[in-house]
Amino acid sequence: MQEMIESIRRRLLPWFRRTQRDLPWRRTYDPYHVWISEIMLQQTQMERGVAYFHRWISRFPDLAAVAAATEQEILKYWEGLGYYARARNLHRAARLLMDRYDGDIPCDYSELLSLPGVGPYTAAAIASIACGQDIAVVDANVARILARLYDIEQPVKTAGCRQRIDALAAALLPPGKARIFNQALMDLGGLICTPKNPDCDHCPLAEVCRARLRGTVADRPVPASRREIVLIQMATAILSHAGRVFIQQRLADDIWGGLWEFPGGRLEDGESPEEAVIREYREETGFEVKICRRLTTVTHFYTRYKVVLHCFACRLVGSDTVARLAAAQDCRWVTAGELSEYGFPAGHRKLLDHLAAVRPDFFIDPCR
Repeated sequence: MQEMIESIRRRLLPWFRRTQRDLPWRRTYDPYHVWISEIMLQQTQMERGVAYFHRWISRFPDLAAVAAATEQEILKYWEGLGYYARARNLHRAARLLMDRYDGDIPCDYSELLSLPGVGPYTAAAIASIACGQDIAVVDANVARILARLYDIEQPVKTAGCRQRIDALAAALLPPGKARIFNQALMDLGGLICTPKNPDCDHCPLAEVCRARLRGTVADRPVPASRREIVLIQMATAILSHAGRVFIQQRLADDIWGGLWEFPGGRLEDGESPEEAVIREYREETGFEVKICRRLTTVTHFYTRYKVVLHCFACRLVGSDTVARLAAAQDCRWVTAGELSEYGFPAGHRKLLDHLAAVRPDFFIDPCR
């Protein structure tokens, strides 16, 4: 056991020094930068995460800037990353840190865990990568690497297997080198020991990898039972009137709480998308609307859901423009140019992106 540990350390660290990715938070190891990167990279590919990181730091260069911002601006700069609870928790944590720590981010693992939105993985990443503490960081990349190195035959997401992986990661950690070792494992998982088609020929740990020696790399890690994808059919419409369009802000405790949207909702049994739009507008705003035309259909995924959003343009029936909100906290009539100031969920943002690409003149006469 100890011989394998020493061999892994001896091979992995020099490889990382030669090949490590040039990532912006690695240039500073500022706890704020590390924290933002770790939150952003959850459920986000590296290249996209780096682009968002640069944009975020340009607007919010430090914790004080995050704390001073409105939630609306925070959500707008998070738009496109999804899982918006992360942004709201980050905002809450920034304000708490300004009050409790005078803007400093603590290095203590337990204190980090007390922050909104900071779980065991993020706390370990900040403590080890930003602060150099000897704490192992175990994400999906690390779990996959260890499942292959030790040829683990159990699904990695079961409680017993996760405990074993955590113990292996802690045993592998070389004292005083947590920052470089944890990042080396992350890079190995991101560049070489990938989920599909791992590049074993260029892996620095190939000679000590039990799964490679036994021919089981393709079978590791053992996956958990696949969850069924749930299809959700929804409909929405852009309501235009007198050169403006109607948007409403979702309730704070909704899944996309605080974001803005065009009214709409889920299709009921036997209901057409057009019928759903008319019903939803009546129920959510009190407006009677008439469908002008179909715009597009967009699809997006979150967790285990596949959402198909049918999109239309519509106009008011009558002249009443005062909404009676039943499923939103605020609403506005805005110009086309003002839409860019608001954060939208993925489906509605895809609709706007589609219009910008295919119908750039759409808002001149939406019902044409």
